[in-house]
Amino acid sequence: MTQSVDLITIDKVTKSFNGKPALKEFSAVLTTGHIFGLVGKSGSGKSVLLNMLRGDPEYAPDSGRVIYHFSRCTNCGNLGIPIEGAPCKRCGGDTDVESVDFWSLGVYDPLREEIGRRISIMLQRTFALFGDKSVIENVLEAIPENVPKRVETAIELLSFVNMTHRTMHIARDLSGGEKQRVVLARQLAHDPIIFLADEPTGTLDPYTAEIIHTKLRQYIKDHNIGMVFASHWPEAIDKMADTAFLMEDGACVAEGEPKKVTSKFMEAYSFERSNDVVTGQDIIRLKDAEKHFFSVTRGVVKAVDGISFNVKEREIFAIIGFSGAGKTTTSRMIAGLSTATGGKVEVRIGDDWVDMSKAGYDGKGRATPYIGILHQEYSLYPFDTVLQNLSTCIGINMPAELAKMKAIQVLMSVGFDKKNVNRILESYPDSLSVGECQRIAFAQALIKEPRIVLLDEPTGTMDPITKVIVAKSVVRAREQLGETFIVVSHDMDFIRNCCDRAVFMEHGKVVAEGKPEDIIKQFDLEGTDENDMSE
Repeated sequence: MTQSVDLITIDKVTKSFNGKPALKEFSAVLTTGHIFGLVGKSGSGKSVLLNMLRGDPEYAPDSGRVIYHFSRCTNCGNLGIPIEGAPCKRCGGDTDVESVDFWSLGVYDPLREEIGRRISIMLQRTFALFGDKSVIENVLEAIPENVPKRVETAIELLSFVNMTHRTMHIARDLSGGEKQRVVLARQLAHDPIIFLADEPTGTLDPYTAEIIHTKLRQYIKDHNIGMVFASHWPEAIDKMADTAFLMEDGACVAEGEPKKVTSKFMEAYSFERSNDVVTGQDIIRLKDAEKHFFSVTRGVVKAVDGISFNVKEREIFAIIGFSGAGKTTTSRMIAGLSTATGGKVEVRIGDDWVDMSKAGYDGKGRATPYIGILHQEYSLYPFDTVLQNLSTCIGINMPAELAKMKAIQVLMSVGFDKKNVNRILESYPDSLSVGECQRIAFAQALIKEPRIVLLDEPTGTMDPITKVIVAKSVVRAREQLGETFIVVSHDMDFIRNCCDRAVFMEHGKVVAEGKPEDIIKQFDLEGTDENDMSE
């Protein structure tokens, strides 16, 4: 039986930002082969804890300790799992077991840097890849030169994350879910002792997420390392974690068996199916639309291969499918961000149909001012406040007081509490959680009151309660402002309860169209998911 030993002792750590507590006396002990799952609403402290364990200087605890336990080789200095008498994995030499208070070390302490190299982390919606390099080259970059059989190791890692079918693809051409899997492969290539992950499967379709959950758990057990991960998906916590922690306003309010903890988290989670709405005439139409491009290594790539569908005014329309199916490319063609190489993509402005593949003011330039977009890889201006991000930075020309009133209105519509909205307006993006920043990016898409809104993975990093708020915001915007929504998402709860109609894409083609619940059932897109938003 594999020996279990302590890896991290977290002793009453506390952290505040601008006087607001982000973490309150959190304590836990992570052992080898064990997985901690953190669950809670956006801003509850999950990401703060992960960044503190990672050693980010901005997340140094105000009080408390983070103690790392490890073995150190007396010959080559390599750090390893702290098992008494175990030989060094690098050179076979003798090792000594040590413990160190991480935050007592100086910023440039060699031991601090060495500990950092044995910790791998995946951050929310951060696709840190070499965009011009192929998938295999990206993974090879993460494997040290002195590792034997580097190519074989890279292929094994890509197989582990189900990406061998994209080995020679250029990284920038991957879908968000595919990029996330390559990032995972790169992090595992570092051969970590401790693996930290913030929403490791947040942008994956349910089928692929289920595979990664199973494989990642098996990897932790087989390599006898430790893992701490945060997720808004109760299913991910239930399937991966050995111990779950429910976070609320920086404090742990429940700890223990995952299903019990996630059940407590889901108590406030409910959603009612939106009422049927009277839709108008067609406002978007695609006819045999194609997006083909040429790759030196792979020849002609058919990202979108002759698809046809129409979307009506005030409709909430979903584009679903597994990672790499062509969903995001389709939405980009509708928005005029990517030019169709064949067929037609048109948007109606007034009584005129605008060809979104035609450049200039008489072409797509006439339609783009009326289209709002929430990108999957959204970004906010880090050196501007939220108010500046929502007003001057996106070109709203109105008196300052009116701009602030409009910003408050739109922030409340995406779920920010009235009593906290002024604090949010004055905050900088780096001081907010990823889920909060995502809602602000959503607010950016809504603040100009566009006729058409494109949402690419709008709920990928949101907790279930916030998802309900955002879903209601979408329905409210449709009902009150007459807006039309195109939703690209792997979140089947959101799709089923918010959208009127859906198409399912596979290998660049539309293979089914109909009611969301029928499409979800036809392609078994929920897997073993037991949580139903409508219940």
